[in-house]
Amino acid sequence: MADIPASGSVFRYPYLWAWQRDSGETEGRKSRPVCMVLAISKGAQTHLVILAISGTPPRADQTALEIPQLECRRAGIRDWKDAWITVSEFNHDIAEASYYYDPNAELLGSFSKGFLAKVAAAFRPFLAVPAARVSRTE
Repeated sequence: MADIPASGSVFRYPYLWAWQRDSGETEGRKSRPVCMVLAISKGAQTHLVILAISGTPPRADQTALEIPQLECRRAGIRDWKDAWITVSEFNHDIAEASYYYDPNAELLGSFSKGFLAKVAAAFRPFLAVPAARVSRTE
């Protein structure tokens, strides 16, 4: 079992956007702040559900929550004037077999339980949408 940050933890990860996947890309263009939303143990594997954080407003085809300044500070992205967490897509990875997830990555911070509950409620409808899942295991 890999060491997995708690839900709500923010760290850097080479997130692959759905639009990048759809255009044939297989690698995230840069390491960006992300939020660990779920870590689900299945046997000897830990499935990770990761949401992207961006300083750019969401595209028309994305759903995102604006991150309040207090939560930006808690998450360790206090220098950002504006930030959004995208809930309409997610990266799926397996911690123990990942080429992308670094269990030694520095935690930048974490969201409060209250804000994480809002993120989870907004994200929940997209969890079952196949196109929202960007697999990092293939």
